[in-house]
Amino acid sequence: MDFAFTHKQEKLGKDVREFIANNLTPGIREEMGGDGLEEGKRGPKVQELYKKIAERGWIGIVWPKKYGGQEGSRIDQYIVEEEFARVGLSVGGAGSGAPAIMAAGTDAQKEYFIPKLINGEIILALGFSEPRGGADLAALQCRAVRDGDEYVINGQKTFSTSAHHATHIYLMARTDPDAYRHKGISILLVPIDAPGITIRPMYTLQNNPKAPAGTTYATPQTNEVFLDNVRVPVSCLLGEENKGWYVGAMGLNLDRVGASRYLISVRRDEDIINWVKHNKLDEYAPAKDDAIRDRLAELWIEAQVSRLMTMRSMSMVERDMPFNYEGSAEKVWSPEHGIKTTEMVTQILGPYIQLMNGSEEAIEKGIFAHNLLASWVSANNHGGVQIMRDQVVRRGFGFPRGY
Repeated sequence: MDFAFTHKQEKLGKDVREFIANNLTPGIREEMGGDGLEEGKRGPKVQELYKKIAERGWIGIVWPKKYGGQEGSRIDQYIVEEEFARVGLSVGGAGSGAPAIMAAGTDAQKEYFIPKLINGEIILALGFSEPRGGADLAALQCRAVRDGDEYVINGQKTFSTSAHHATHIYLMARTDPDAYRHKGISILLVPIDAPGITIRPMYTLQNNPKAPAGTTYATPQTNEVFLDNVRVPVSCLLGEENKGWYVGAMGLNLDRVGASRYLISVRRDEDIINWVKHNKLDEYAPAKDDAIRDRLAELWIEAQVSRLMTMRSMSMVERDMPFNYEGSAEKVWSPEHGIKTTEMVTQILGPYIQLMNGSEEAIEKGIFAHNLLASWVSANNHGGVQIMRDQVVRRGFGFPRGY
């Protein structure tokens, strides 16, 4: 089997890299938050850049044309998405929540949300996790009570990272308190400016000092969201009432597929290999250490497995094949691989791994130290790896619950 890109696809990647080199100015980087790390933030310069990207047909490549997409191939999107993701720009076309809207939304919801998600006019913040539930989403307590043609929502969400930039919350709420756990949950698309919503910032370990460009999970701020008697029309319901668990799980599974997710786990391999090739540490050359070379080669091979798993998933989705557990399998393999790479980096750099951005002797602006701080996030964000393992064995191998 030939996994190589075609000549046309190779040229596409080259064109994107040239575009980035010619158009991603220091002014645009500054507007993005200094290092392109503020998730969802778009000022006038960034918006103008996105217009140029859209003119080349590089945004929303796989989405239907009637919703503002290109109806192109997922491999083309992968190529474009990877190049832009390396510099902190998202061009996948709609982001988290959009796959679920496309799969379960009404015609009116698709026509309203998808074009605006593609062009950045609408930004969704996930409203899933809660303080008492953590990764156990089925334990959520946020309530949405039907009152005529409206839902009245009360509750609290946490780790809603882009809520302070978002236009809507992709909210998971309990609509049947008497149903067993996940069976009484619904998804609501809630405008962020609805009366009764309060957003409170939660600053991360990456806030002070700010992480350098290229750090994974480096956003300096996430948020708590409080909902106090928030009223939204019933038309905000995504999919069927009390079937939101399945809508949310489907959307998360599809959203785990793509270049940006793949890069989260493997950029650390690229960073340390490139550093080891060209640098010494107090006159010690790690590149000449056979044990280090062997371990880095092993990690690089694992990184290629991450890439092939992503390519397999994209191929399955593009061909409308059943896609039940493959995204979960990626979510186990790739984050754990990223953690292993981070552990290896600490062994190579020793005490220098503690020096963060701004420290006088920090290596590569402290990116390895900041990646160490963020390493645990990848195993929990967007679904904990132990929960993903459970989904793999149940959906992929047919094991019963509580095996």
